[in-house]
Amino acid sequence: MGKFSIENFGCRATEADAAALRHGLLASGFHLTDDQLSADFVVLNTCTVTAAADSQTRDAVGKIHRANPAARIIVTGCYAQRAPDEIAGLEGVTWVIGNSHQTEIPRIAAGLVVQPGEQVFSAPIAQRDFVPTSLLDAGQMSLARGPAKILTGDIFAQTSVQVAPVGVGEGDRTRPVLKIQDGCNNRCSYCVIPFVRGRSRSLSPGVVVAEVQKLVAAGSREVVLSGINLGAYGRDLTSRASLFDVIQRILNETELEQLRLSSIEPQDVTEELISLLAGSPRLAPHFHVPLQSGSDRILRAMYRWYRAGHYAERVKRIRQISPDAAIGADVIVGFPGETNEDFKATFELIEQLPFTYLHVFSFSARPGTEGAKLAETVQATVIRERARALRALARQKSSEFRGTQVGRVLRALTLVGGDDTWTPALTANYLKVRIPGRVAANEWRETSVLLDETEAKASASFQK
Repeated sequence: MGKFSIENFGCRATEADAAALRHGLLASGFHLTDDQLSADFVVLNTCTVTAAADSQTRDAVGKIHRANPAARIIVTGCYAQRAPDEIAGLEGVTWVIGNSHQTEIPRIAAGLVVQPGEQVFSAPIAQRDFVPTSLLDAGQMSLARGPAKILTGDIFAQTSVQVAPVGVGEGDRTRPVLKIQDGCNNRCSYCVIPFVRGRSRSLSPGVVVAEVQKLVAAGSREVVLSGINLGAYGRDLTSRASLFDVIQRILNETELEQLRLSSIEPQDVTEELISLLAGSPRLAPHFHVPLQSGSDRILRAMYRWYRAGHYAERVKRIRQISPDAAIGADVIVGFPGETNEDFKATFELIEQLPFTYLHVFSFSARPGTEGAKLAETVQATVIRERARALRALARQKSSEFRGTQVGRVLRALTLVGGDDTWTPALTANYLKVRIPGRVAANEWRETSVLLDETEAKASASFQK
């Protein structure tokens, strides 16, 4: 069989999808290569959360096609689900396959890569045709090098969650991401993800436990549970479950040394969950709680289900129960209608709360969302200025938190990278540290936390 390469864009959920795709292609007999120049086909697993993410995919297609014109390019993921025609028009793209049909990629690839002497029936398929899944046998694939072919469908018909099995790809045994939930039932006015991911759906607790057991057996010491809306885990199951329930089962039924959670919506950060994460040494004290705005007026316009006061109470409670926990947030600047007063409310709320890091995003109108219909846009120069101010504040908050940890000896898990003099590692409370010397990845090491010089300089500059 031929050689393939995968390039992933976006969040931890897309990382998990890419791992599942990689495993499926390997199980079908294809060979993985990191060298796109030697690949017979390249899979781009895309994101569409912002216009910049879309642009990144288009740039990647052009770069790959120029470097390796013979490679067949398969574009999948959220951008492919949202705008298949747009991608199909890009030179070099052979197939556009939405999230709705990602599991068909190995069968499609079997028709793209034909070895000498193999007989494969070729039936050209016109651009923008919808190809029924029933026709996707390897013997019915088109081998024509004409316009890109599109395979997508109703994402809301999806009822399953893709799982990435163990042992696929270099480095997967260090902090693997296990997606246990997909889709979202919320309709935040700025977010296109529910339209490209579908309704919320969950793996059963038994499957989650079994997957964690496989990861542990393969040598994983930390596993990151992820989802598009992780806090909604289990609500769709016939035997209703919760994120709290599945965490307890993982602790009780596996020997996993450390479990970390990805993003959780504020309304799902319950007292019960905070106490659970603070009370077990096997759970990483790390909370990522999207904020988006500190202005109640903007939160209402975003169709968010909480207000700034409720959010602040949750974050303060985390710090009270877990003094050394990492606390991160997502923030959007420049939402239509955001005034100076709205931004001031966001800045001051973040300034008052014990965040340890922030992800700052400039508003990007996404087609089909309610936010894209709002006419009162914010000037691009104003958005950039506000984003710079929040990023400077984020650096200060990060430096302040690291300062509280300086001199402490913490356990850290070594990662891939570094050189002969040092190895990168990550503490349970999400501090990046350096271990002296070259150490293999996926090893626990005790380390003393140092104040990062770059962070210190950034903080000093901000305070001037």
